[in-house]
Amino acid sequence: MIPKAIPVRLSPESPPPLGIAHFTTIDVEPLDLVEMAARIGYASVGLRLHPAFPGAPFYKIPVGTELMRSMRARLADTGISIYDIEFVTIDAAFEPSRLKPMMESAAELGAKRVSLCGDDPDRARLVDKFAELCDLAAGFGIGVDIEIMAWREVSTLQAAAQVVREAGRSNAGILIDALHLSRSGGDPADLRMVDRNLIRSAQLCDAPAARPATTEAIIQEARGGRLLPGEGALPLHRLLAELPDHAALSVEVPNTGHPPEDHARRVYGAARRSLASYAARESAWPETAVSERKLPNRQS
Repeated sequence: MIPKAIPVRLSPESPPPLGIAHFTTIDVEPLDLVEMAARIGYASVGLRLHPAFPGAPFYKIPVGTELMRSMRARLADTGISIYDIEFVTIDAAFEPSRLKPMMESAAELGAKRVSLCGDDPDRARLVDKFAELCDLAAGFGIGVDIEIMAWREVSTLQAAAQVVREAGRSNAGILIDALHLSRSGGDPADLRMVDRNLIRSAQLCDAPAARPATTEAIIQEARGGRLLPGEGALPLHRLLAELPDHAALSVEVPNTGHPPEDHARRVYGAARRSLASYAARESAWPETAVSERKLPNRQS
């Protein structure tokens, strides 16, 4: 059996680019977030340009404004890119056309994807609205990722994959969040049952092994109880082994009272250590032992 090749993006000598989700330091305004990310070493940022839930913080960067011009200049000066725009919820009242101004801003900023969750109990309507949003985003050259959450209607990886398949849009994909995958009852091995090309993005964090007992506790953990990568018991190494090499990596660990830049640095350092330990472990496999282990099914 041919030994498992180590993906270039996870080699100890060539660490992968790492992004930071805005929710990690949501109180930091976009201009400052870009500057902070560059100082720390992140390659990209996500921006929260739409409220994730009623009352949640978000920012507007309208096209044609001084703020937009400043953002574009800051991105050019720092070399930071915008990876995704967060966070949309497709519920019973959702109308994709209302997001056109947000999409215009996303395109002006060079964003590659928009992230959302599905929370409409009418499955056919949810799929239709998801497809409409994908069409709207495609007009701006942007992809759309659906993220599973245990308390939403689309709560499992299998359900998310089915929505994407039924929508049938080439710019549709799935975002794998380490915590949400675990709390939905999923396992990294479940990624093998999904078309690898659909998995476009992944967010890293950590948490205790035990799933919170109530839905409210699961929500609270996701929004304010995550741990730094490597400080909990989530199977991050196994998740990294299952991710396709094209999946963009970022971190999402909401701050709970630390100075924002200190927190973002701690998250970055922890994620880098986790990635390095995974790459070192993989490269250290003796060839004679490879045939005794189940090799992850990765593809470029």
